[in-house]
Amino acid sequence: MTIRNRLTWLFLGIVAFILLAAMSVVYILQADYTHEEFHQRLRDRAEVTGYVFLEQDELRADAFRAFQHRYLRTLTGEVLQIYNSKLEPRFIEADNRIKIPENILARILVEKEVYFDLGPRQAVGLFYNDNQGQYIIVAAAVNRSGAARLEYLATILFSIFVLSLVVIYVAGRVFAGRALAPIAAVNDQVDRITAQDLHLRVDEKISHEQDELTRLARTFNRMLERLEEGFENQRTFVSNASHELRTPLTATIGEIQVLLGRQRDATTYQEGLASVLHELQQLKSLINNLLELTQANTASSTGEVIRLDELLWEAREAVAPDQRRRLQINLLDLPEDPSHLEVHGNRQLLSRALTNLFDNALKYSGPEAPVLVEFAYRQGHSYLRIQDHGIGIGEKELPQIFQPFYRADNARNVIGHGVGLPLARRILELHGGTLHISSQLGQGTVAEVTFFSSERLA
Repeated sequence: MTIRNRLTWLFLGIVAFILLAAMSVVYILQADYTHEEFHQRLRDRAEVTGYVFLEQDELRADAFRAFQHRYLRTLTGEVLQIYNSKLEPRFIEADNRIKIPENILARILVEKEVYFDLGPRQAVGLFYNDNQGQYIIVAAAVNRSGAARLEYLATILFSIFVLSLVVIYVAGRVFAGRALAPIAAVNDQVDRITAQDLHLRVDEKISHEQDELTRLARTFNRMLERLEEGFENQRTFVSNASHELRTPLTATIGEIQVLLGRQRDATTYQEGLASVLHELQQLKSLINNLLELTQANTASSTGEVIRLDELLWEAREAVAPDQRRRLQINLLDLPEDPSHLEVHGNRQLLSRALTNLFDNALKYSGPEAPVLVEFAYRQGHSYLRIQDHGIGIGEKELPQIFQPFYRADNARNVIGHGVGLPLARRILELHGGTLHISSQLGQGTVAEVTFFSSERLA
């Protein structure tokens, strides 16, 4: 069932329930009013009967008969009876159509006025005190006119209810259609967006007010922005990866083709094989970087407890020995409690991230230029700052450095694959850290790493 149909039937059900409840209340109130009104008529009838019959000795017989014929037989199935204090019928004999129980007559003597039902008849019993004695007057009749009015009212209410259901259903369909029209429009717009049209966006002004539909359109647009960015990163990744993979393969194939072109001496073959070996080692390094990047995307941050200050020295030892002396590590503002420097995670991955940052700083600096490394603990955070004085990164290229295989134009002549920074950031984020790069072209680069302590991460 469509949302429009569900809304229509839900709207119809709710309004029908409310309407039925309101009509039921109207009918019940009218029935109660009709009942009470007839009780009052019976009471008046009983009082008139008592006055006429008990005071008839003061009237002429023909006048009493005319009065009785004119006023006392106007109600349907009317029964009038008068009893004395001994519960014996007087003046008007007991009517064979009804028999009044003695317990009700006794109640009338005690309560003076009692309303009750005798089959289809409503009845009232009054205690009447006359100069001739004490009497009980009972008047009963069928409220046929009241029943007819209630039946007519029920017919009218039922007709109105059925007609209202039809009107409500039509109104509900129209209302649901108009309410869902903007959603259908959003659906149509989203349905037209394909992988080749991710630059398109949903119209956020599809609704005239800042309501849920506007929020839905904005949510779709944010999702499309993420998808477009993801697709663009994927295309860049594939393009750069293809280029990086093709370069060593092309060089290797070319070198082998040259060696196989004609007979050469042993020295030439050795030089050619050394070149091939170098290119294959570059290819192996590239493949390892890809595997590490995949491992970082699927690894878990839970694991052993790692001291960041100790890990810093382990990463330094992983740097090539001839470059290690250029790393100048300074430990600043360390906490008294060493546990504040602990994080949970994978030691090998974290060491790889720091090593990548060290290698980048050393690689893009001069051969003898020092790299300053500062480590400190301040306000519940562990800070690592790595500063070099190398070639730097251009302002336009800086936002793209975390894309895998992306390399700045001024770094093309430096051996590398453009995987180190993306891999380092992914590993650091996996362990609750952040990596921020700032740089000025020709003046150097600063990498800032921030870690929360293990207590904050918990």
